[in-house]
Parts: sequence; C-alpha cells; structure tokens
Amino acid sequence: MSAPAFDTIAWFEVAGDDADALQRFYGELFGWRFAVDQEQAADGTDYRIVSYAGDDRPLGGVRGVDDGATGYAVFTVAVRDVEKACATIEDLGGKVEHKVVGSDASPDCAYVRDSAGNLFGIFTPKAK
Repeated sequence: MSAPAFDTIAWFEVAGDDADALQRFYGELFGWRFAVDQEQAADGTDYRIVSYAGDDRPLGGVRGVDDGATGYAVFTVAVRDVEKACATIEDLGGKVEHKVVGSDASPDCAYVRDSAGNLFGIFTPKAK
C-alpha cells in the first residue's frame, strides 16, 4: 500500500450545526471541493460529498445537523508540515489541542479542532 497523498484521508464524516462554515473551513484549509448529495437532500438531510482538488472520487462527507446532535469528526490528514498546518488552522478559527514533535520512530502529529470544534488529527508521514 502506498503512502497517502498529502492533504488527503481515506474516508470521513464531519458534522456540525453550520455546514456552510464547515465547508468554508475545510475548503480553504485543504482545497477540498463539495457537492450536495442529492439523494440525501431529497430526504431533508444536508450532506455534502467531498472530493479532493484534482480528484473527482468521493472520499468523505460533511453533514449539517440541526437536531441538537453534537458535532463530530474522526479522521487523520497527512500534511507536508504539521507546524505550518497548525498555524493555518488557528488562522481559520480552529484550535490546536495537542502537538507532538516526532522522532526517528514516529511522525510529527497534532490533534486539532476545526472552526466548529470537531476534533481531528494531522501528521507528516516519515520519509522512507
């Protein structure tokens, strides 16, 4: 299995009470593109399918929740530079919860929160 491409993840779902703000946050941070899931929209669900810049494959989704549900996110993104990504996250209204400088055996990584308060991880893969 090859290493993940930078600024990508395998699959995910992020939910919050302001799907437009989440779309803006992730679109500006990683260059992700969004399309309304027409099937779910027909059922009244605000779900946006995510694809990465230069790739049309659907790889995740953003869900608007307006029923009092708690926002959530569970995923990890490979980035070129954890320190730079942390600075951008804070500039976009997010928060760095815990940052770790890696070693020979482990990568630089951080747990961060997006503009809606959802927790996710970032890391820089070790060079082979």
